[in-house]
Amino acid sequence: MQVSEIIGSVRRMTDVFYGRLLIGVASFIMVLTIVPLFHGLTVWFVVLEQHFQWNRTQLSLAFSLARVEGGIVGPLEGLLVDRLGARSMVLIGLLILGAGFLMFSQVRSLWQFYAAFLVMSLGGSMGGWLPMMTVLNSWFVRKRARSISHAMVGYRLGAVILVPLLAWGVSEEQFGWRAVAAGIGVMILVLAYPFSRLIRNRPEDFGQMPDGPASAPPLQSTASALPGADEREFTWRQAVRTRAFWQISFGHACCSSIVVTIMVHLGPMLTDRNFSLQTVGLVVSVYAFIGIASTMVGGYLGDRVPMRLVIFGFSLFQSIAIIVLLLANGLPMVFLFAVLMGIGEGRGPLTTAIRGVYFGRRAFASIMGISMVPMNVLLFTLPLFAGYMFDATGSYGIPFTIIAAVGFVGATLFLLLGEPKPMAAAAGPPEASPA
Repeated sequence: MQVSEIIGSVRRMTDVFYGRLLIGVASFIMVLTIVPLFHGLTVWFVVLEQHFQWNRTQLSLAFSLARVEGGIVGPLEGLLVDRLGARSMVLIGLLILGAGFLMFSQVRSLWQFYAAFLVMSLGGSMGGWLPMMTVLNSWFVRKRARSISHAMVGYRLGAVILVPLLAWGVSEEQFGWRAVAAGIGVMILVLAYPFSRLIRNRPEDFGQMPDGPASAPPLQSTASALPGADEREFTWRQAVRTRAFWQISFGHACCSSIVVTIMVHLGPMLTDRNFSLQTVGLVVSVYAFIGIASTMVGGYLGDRVPMRLVIFGFSLFQSIAIIVLLLANGLPMVFLFAVLMGIGEGRGPLTTAIRGVYFGRRAFASIMGISMVPMNVLLFTLPLFAGYMFDATGSYGIPFTIIAAVGFVGATLFLLLGEPKPMAAAAGPPEASPA
């Protein structure tokens, strides 16, 4: 029986809105594309530092090079998602990611590590977060923040489980990092095709409407039939001419730079303070577990009060968490940091969903891809800066203080965003050509 036939049978038997299944699919695909690479950075970097004796600047440069790559190809990825559809992009991205992990398992030199990391990052970005957020933005309008938060809860559960397993498995007493990397690569390659077949790009293509039967009017072909028909439907060209686009882009970049820099440097920082790699994995797990509850709260609030205010509140917790980490001299303070970082993760679904609120569904992936350019500038700079400053001074004090301040700036940009404006007022008349 084909995958499409199975999908049809499930739909006929349960008569469940297919968007609900897509939330689970999005969670699983983000687990595959984000957790082993992004959340696993704090484990991989400790192992590679010990195995090859590479310094923090050299290790951080790998992530920074990946951000340069992301800044270059991010807009192209967004355009491809809008034109080819998320299903095709997920399949292509997962195949590239799996091949990248197999390359990583065979690394013998620094340049080979950089090459493997660039391939993995390309595959993860092409096949993970961006296409799946685009799918959910298409399938949900009134429940946009909740749907994205539910998907992120699933992927955070994956981080809670997999990061400690990764920290355990890479030790030489168990499987070793090469075998674990190869195993991850094979698993991703095996799962790429069947899970990509579960994706449906738009509810209209599947005979349904956004948000499900309970909130949908009779199916029509016009955009005015959509729930939330008054929402803004910008093209990417119209969006980039608005102040809101740039505030959201730089605000998201500032807030994300905190999380990214921590994922790169948390493991080395804590092992410097004589905490074991297993303890590092537990700290990441606690942070991810608290983030699950916070993400649910964020999704609930985001559909009920202005998102910009909710994002501001959650983002403050993460700036405070960085200060706590700098002052931490024992396990209680380290776990307090993990709790505060986890609470701050409530902003996660909202910094993505807010683009749908301000710019609609029409060109979400293209708008998201273009906004990744300023984001990747900061994501390139700050982890590398933190690694360089540590190698130069032997301390994370200066870079982490600056990063906490950057996070506060990002929170403030969202606070000052203002309410969404009608498309004509914000960016001129609609364009005749597609995004």
